Amino acid sequence: MVRVIGLMSGTSVDGIDAALVEITGLDVDLKFELLAAHTFNYPEYLREQILDCCAGAALSMGQLAALDNAIASEFALAARQIQAVEADSGAPNHPPVDLIGSHGQTVYHQPPNRQENHRARKQEGNYLPALGYTLQLGRGEVIAKLCDLKTVSNFRAADIAVGGHGAPIVPKVDAYLLSHPTKHRCIQNLGGIGNVTYLPARQGNWLEKVCGWDTGPGNALLDLAVMHLTEGKKTYDQDGSWAASGNRCETLVEKWLGLDFFQTPPPKSTGRELFGLDFLKQCLVECQAYQLTPADILATLAELTTTSIVHSYRNFLPQMPDEVILCGGGSRNPYLRQRLQARLEPIPVLTTDHLGVDGDFKEAIAIAILAHWRILDFPGNLPRVTGAKKAVNLGNIYLPTTII
Repeated sequence: MVRVIGLMSGTSVDGIDAALVEITGLDVDLKFELLAAHTFNYPEYLREQILDCCAGAALSMGQLAALDNAIASEFALAARQIQAVEADSGAPNHPPVDLIGSHGQTVYHQPPNRQENHRARKQEGNYLPALGYTLQLGRGEVIAKLCDLKTVSNFRAADIAVGGHGAPIVPKVDAYLLSHPTKHRCIQNLGGIGNVTYLPARQGNWLEKVCGWDTGPGNALLDLAVMHLTEGKKTYDQDGSWAASGNRCETLVEKWLGLDFFQTPPPKSTGRELFGLDFLKQCLVECQAYQLTPADILATLAELTTTSIVHSYRNFLPQMPDEVILCGGGSRNPYLRQRLQARLEPIPVLTTDHLGVDGDFKEAIAIAILAHWRILDFPGNLPRVTGAKKAVNLGNIYLPTTII
């Protein structure tokens, strides 16, 4: 049994999710107990700096280093505060925390370029694979030092180094925690970017059949649109109520679904680099041509999220699932859930809460488990999901005693 803090901040940059979990078992025997969980908001100035960085703002090396350290400090503060939350819960006996797993804050993600790889193989001379690139800020060594705890971070880099996308990185955790003996399930995360893990029924060589990929935009476009439409007064659409009051433009949704990303088979991943501010600006111009109101715009962007998920299932899954299980911030959006259910009828759409896993903190829990696996030298990626050449240990280990 180990006690691990998992720290996660996703593409939406809406705060640091911290989960303190007690983990037992390893793979098919894997179990956890969530001891404490909370989302800690970034200071507004820091959130703005992160969003600017994600949008391509020019930074000097000194500014980038300062941002890296500032994010690490906030993650360390979240780790210390979640321990205080547990201490204040009144539960008796608090064994020490053994480990921190920190995903960090993604500010740039570039998937490997298959076309470049294909062209390079045809050229004479040395072949240099066009590896992907991903950058998560929030230095693990700083967190280890500030918290005086062994810390694992930089989970995606090892998968990228062996030709993978470095994303999604939690499907192996999903497989051991959420698969079912007889039902085929899709675990659909609705963060800033959407991603799916397909879990076949736990029979025979079921783990070899697990697959997953990024489905497209989740909440990121919606949040950006709300900030634009309210001139920064709001950062998100509470319960999707604004979008629910609008009319969807199906013509635009179908046009946007024609993007190469949606037609490309897995493995695939994406981020704000594709579904960010530039894409939103293009969408807004096209919405003007149809004279859409702000509510219509949000309804149409929400429809892109849900339709792209279903489009992805119908085109790339080995079969449609028996159940779709939601997690992430979008799982708390009644309008998104309603529209996804309408698109998937008669397949039931539930949340991971129904399976005993808090949907708000599922990703932070997964990061804690990945950190635990790294210490045990248990590979955390699934090559079939990420496109990596082999299974590898994920994450760099930082010891507070090694830092001066």
